[in-house]
Amino acid sequence: QVQLVESGGGSVQAGGSLRLSCRVSGAGSSRYCLAWFRQAAGKEREGVAFLGTGGRSTYFTDSVKGRFTISRDNAKTTLYLQMTSLNADDTGMYYCAAVSATYRTGSQCSRLSYNYWGQGTQVTVSS
Repeated sequence: QVQLVESGGGSVQAGGSLRLSCRVSGAGSSRYCLAWFRQAAGKEREGVAFLGTGGRSTYFTDSVKGRFTISRDNAKTTLYLQMTSLNADDTGMYYCAAVSATYRTGSQCSRLSYNYWGQGTQVTVSS
């Protein structure tokens, strides 16, 4: 059973940066697609960043391309989301998610349904 625990959210002014972390446990040696989703108040949840099963291939939704980076540590125990040039549209609850998969790129991972979720961490960007 995969467990995901996010941290690192907070309040930041527009133009600032934040790094979110997600502790991943219970994955063993299995391969997983990992991702960050977010949900703003009154809006549907959207996937913003995806990491392929090899840990290198990435995919981002258009609104965050060039500003967000997704990565994981070598021990595969922590997933990161580095966010820069933040704006008010980036405000929302951010969730770490995982799904078991074999040899998928970041783009392919973006098309999967995720079944493991963290509890979320709030990001608030003030202008």
